[in-house]
Amino acid sequence: MAREVRSGSDVQTFVRRWAQSGMAYLTGDPETPDYSRAQILERADTVAAMFGADAGELLTGRAALMGTSRAGHQAAGGGTRLIRCRDTWVAITLSRAGDIDSLPALLESADPIEDPWDVLNETLPDLSADQIVDRAQMLEIPAAVLGSVTTDPVEITRAWPARPAPDFSDLLVVDLSAMWAGPLCGHLLQKLGATVIKVESPHRPDGARAGNRDFFAWMNGHKLLYTSELSHHAVGLTGLLDVADVVIEASRPRALEQAGLDAPTRSPRDGRVWVRITGYGRAAGMTNRVAFGDDAAVAGGLVGRGRRGPVFCGDAIADPLTGLEAAGAVLSSLARGGGEIIDVAMAAVAAEYAALPTVEGTKPAGIDISPPALPQFSDPVFERIDETTVLDIVAERRGRAC
Repeated sequence: MAREVRSGSDVQTFVRRWAQSGMAYLTGDPETPDYSRAQILERADTVAAMFGADAGELLTGRAALMGTSRAGHQAAGGGTRLIRCRDTWVAITLSRAGDIDSLPALLESADPIEDPWDVLNETLPDLSADQIVDRAQMLEIPAAVLGSVTTDPVEITRAWPARPAPDFSDLLVVDLSAMWAGPLCGHLLQKLGATVIKVESPHRPDGARAGNRDFFAWMNGHKLLYTSELSHHAVGLTGLLDVADVVIEASRPRALEQAGLDAPTRSPRDGRVWVRITGYGRAAGMTNRVAFGDDAAVAGGLVGRGRRGPVFCGDAIADPLTGLEAAGAVLSSLARGGGEIIDVAMAAVAAEYAALPTVEGTKPAGIDISPPALPQFSDPVFERIDETTVLDIVAERRGRAC
């Protein structure tokens, strides 16, 4: 449970930063901003500083690009809601057509559903939170019970021998991830000088492409873009994974396992760092649970305080916080010599930030709320590389090891 901050000077410092960063604009009831989570920016700022980045910009930049604001029980992005069940609150995300199509099965009803949120608000108060979330997860609808996750956010496994880390100018990162948390991790490593190759399936490109174009450009604009089948038969891709210094993945484990591309299948490489971002980690029963940033934050208990119960904190905040923490974990691993698999769970990252002391009261006089500022990034350079270029990179990297 989060502890309360009692120092008046600390409160002023945290609240001012919260208000000026745009987080107060994104947290609270529509009519009243909330400051209770203001201290999370102090930790996020510390991690972001390793990359010369601004945590406030990383946490609020997407909302600035989309023009969204706080909406209480509705997430800033609009696709997730907090709903009261019989015993506690749950977060449910309906951002995909398949989620809405699965609602009759979720509610065990054959009646037509005209307004999904109205039906959920009417039905869920009679059901237990665990009951509805377990059923939702079976149907692959992202859903979470408030504060249900308390596990460690980062787990490290020794997989290969360590070796001195190369300079960042010579670091090769292969980014298999999509959307926000994983791409942000790659983006931050690129800011330090690493070469980042973003891999996309021709059949399933990054879902962020279907949203705000500037957001996709912000996260990926200076990576090399490579389209490849996600299969162990793809010679270029398997070669890249075998010579990469850092690999970032953010899919449910069975996806890469079935493709024969997961970490244990790769050729040994001294010093390799392999980052695996999931919603809930790899414990039994949690491995393949689906999660998005807003419902994962609720699972970790990272919510604000509203007049009618918990409210969403920021915009899908588990995503950028996880991207930050994953990138920080890569730096720590490289400093140790690498050779590690790093598992990062979004809900557990949110829980760790939720455990930070909270701020009581309302905004002190003289502190103005700023809307999120547009992220500052240079014009994107979408440089595509083909199979021949990739094979040349692989050959050159392998030649160094001879």
